[in-house]
Amino acid sequence: MSSTGKRFSAAQRIVHWFMAVMIVAMLFIGIGMVSTLKPQYWTLVSIHKPLGAAIFLLVILRLGLRLWKGAPPLPLDLPRWQAAAARASHLMLYGLMFAMPLVGWSMLSAGGYPVVLWGPMRLPPIAPHNDQLHAVLRSAHTWLALLLFATILMHVAAALFHALARKDDVFESMT
Repeated sequence: MSSTGKRFSAAQRIVHWFMAVMIVAMLFIGIGMVSTLKPQYWTLVSIHKPLGAAIFLLVILRLGLRLWKGAPPLPLDLPRWQAAAARASHLMLYGLMFAMPLVGWSMLSAGGYPVVLWGPMRLPPIAPHNDQLHAVLRSAHTWLALLLFATILMHVAAALFHALARKDDVFESMT
């Protein structure tokens, strides 16, 4: 289905901005985790795991909303390469938002670490305990996080380009 207006639905905008804050916080928490010693490390880990699970659930909701409500059309005068780049970057963002929690969860499972959500609530392991797999997934999680951060920076730059240079309705569609 396609969007009927010039803006994303209220639900889409709320989920977008809520997730934006959560993902940026998650990236900085992750950076803090790998550069911090105990006891702060454990505090960051105890935030990182349930936040990753919440982001995973929200990306599923967000994808459902996108499929149900659609998106406003891009400006007709937007060059084709920019429209293609916009579509590709959105696919990249959705893919990374979906992959990051799954890779993190798999990494912890392969390392034999529990994914504690809250108190006794834990996620079941989704990968076999295997130290080599854990190492590969840890590296993948790091590289995907860097790619996600770069993609977010490009997304913000494109949004500012639409708001400040093109002055079209693209930025306003999400605000």
